[in-house]
Amino acid sequence: MKRGIFILLGLFAIVVVAYFTATKWAIRHETLTLYDSTRDRPIEVAVAVRRDKEMQANAGMLTLPVAIVNHGNTVKFTEYSFLANVLAARGYFVASIQHDLATDAPLVTKVGELYVGRLPVYERGVANIEFTVKQMTKIQPNADYDHLTLVGHSNGGDISMYFAKMYPEHVKKIVTLDNLRVPFLTEGKFKILSFRSKDPVFKADPGVVPDDDTCEQSGITVVNTGFQHTDMSDRGPDNVKTSIQGVLDKFLATESKLAPVDTKKIVVPNPGSVAQIAPPIN
Repeated sequence: MKRGIFILLGLFAIVVVAYFTATKWAIRHETLTLYDSTRDRPIEVAVAVRRDKEMQANAGMLTLPVAIVNHGNTVKFTEYSFLANVLAARGYFVASIQHDLATDAPLVTKVGELYVGRLPVYERGVANIEFTVKQMTKIQPNADYDHLTLVGHSNGGDISMYFAKMYPEHVKKIVTLDNLRVPFLTEGKFKILSFRSKDPVFKADPGVVPDDDTCEQSGITVVNTGFQHTDMSDRGPDNVKTSIQGVLDKFLATESKLAPVDTKKIVVPNPGSVAQIAPPIN
């Protein structure tokens, strides 16, 4: 009997390993270097797409949904594979953009100015997205570039929110990981999912995150976590990434309706606890 149990456990482990291996190989990753001659600016882009969905799109059998991933300050565009893989697994054509160059001026904080002086950075990010989308239409024409899913961490989340502010008709969903400067859009034109850190250093500016009632009315899901701001990338612990992946996958799976999360009752667990959504400890 015990031997049979051990055999079953061994077979289960093999199946699990095979599943994750197959998932890894099922997604094609490619890094491109584009060049915007109008701004004399190279733009690197990491592409991720499911091979089977790409083949179907190339054959004209379907149109791929498109997700744009925007990195945080000092984090590279290639350091969000844990997000890109979830998006690609759900059938998205994913483009993660390198917004910052070594020659760019450092990010500054000017108290009293709009978005603490970062408006030029957001405008540059919007221009990068516009250029990248235009180039992607040549690389993969069978994709829906008119209804983007925008994903961004920290400064990249602010770029995502600012793009949606400028072009709401071209946005389908927004996912932010601790954006701090640009206020959420509350018109209810698209679904918003936002993971918030519990970090004493990185605090959202007043008015950025709406109150619970506004979130409920506007289709905004705010997930309060016990995570550190800087852990919301590939650099973070595995349990942090796994927790975020699970919530993100459920968000992507619901195309029409998504009930806002009651932030008073549900939180993502602290790092070190089991990676699942659990009731908060009073």
